[in-house]
Amino acid sequence: MKFLVKPLLLSLLWLPLSASALFDQCKDLFPAQQVPTTTQTGRDLCFDDFAIYYSPSDKKPIYTIEKLNGEQLQAPHPRRSNQFYEEARLPFHERALLADYRGSGYDRGHNVPAGDMTSEKGMAQSFSLANMMPQARQNNQGIWAKRVEEPTRMYIKRAQGDVYVFTGSVGNAGSIGKSKVTIPTHLYKLVFDPNKKLAWAYWVENTDNAHMSAPISYADLVQKTGIDFHLPVESTENKPSKSTTKGDSEPRQLVGGWYPVFFDQYSPEKVAAIISSIKAGRVSSVEIQYDHNLRLAQNLAQEIETQSSILVTLSQSSPPDSPNVSYERNRVIAIVRSK
Repeated sequence: MKFLVKPLLLSLLWLPLSASALFDQCKDLFPAQQVPTTTQTGRDLCFDDFAIYYSPSDKKPIYTIEKLNGEQLQAPHPRRSNQFYEEARLPFHERALLADYRGSGYDRGHNVPAGDMTSEKGMAQSFSLANMMPQARQNNQGIWAKRVEEPTRMYIKRAQGDVYVFTGSVGNAGSIGKSKVTIPTHLYKLVFDPNKKLAWAYWVENTDNAHMSAPISYADLVQKTGIDFHLPVESTENKPSKSTTKGDSEPRQLVGGWYPVFFDQYSPEKVAAIISSIKAGRVSSVEIQYDHNLRLAQNLAQEIETQSSILVTLSQSSPPDSPNVSYERNRVIAIVRSK
């Protein structure tokens, strides 16, 4: 009977498309094995270390999912393969082709980053064109790599336990190639830490001159994408939202959305963005976590307090030494909670 299995699996790809993804072979990659709900029709593709819900009409992912942890990301990484390939599991008329990207002016932008892969097989699989989206070149190599993918990895390296990362894109700015691969207008990366029941999303325009803005809330991302990721984040509905201001003696109430701002050194642009959000009334509280770099933490707290009404809390976070995990101990993280 084994010789019938492969033809049967291939034949399933020719069945009518559905908006209900199954992911029977890789459901453990999803938080609580809950697959997102969306009205978009697609194909569910399981890989060794990640999964893709793929749009045959747009010929790019609707979303991808990874389950990562600090120990995994600290492990030795295989050499980047750079061997892009067409996804043979898809019917030919549903595939993106190598020729579609050639001369298009757009990068083959990874949804699941090659930099997250810790096995040679996972690295090779991450170069499937089913994992790619047409991405503005400077965006892919600049703001997305340095201010979305890398901070996400840095957070996971310090987190306790598994962290789930969804990546995708939305909008239509035209298409490339004979296969008409849709060029998205916006890209997103959703980070969910189940231990803290917290989630935030990076939302970036797909342009070369895109500017980085503060991450958006999980609720905002659901609204923008139309995808319910079924994440058990702490609800803020019907809860009083209270800012902690100077002179306020009542305990701080930590409610609302949450996102980190990473500082390896002082950054006036990042500080200005935090202060701007506070003045716009969007911030409930700010906590600054540090390990070794108390001076930078104090400087950041002082400037935020001087230019706003928020009283910043300093918190030392010193993970224990481990032979398998190393930490950026001079990094300072501002935890910004929104109303």
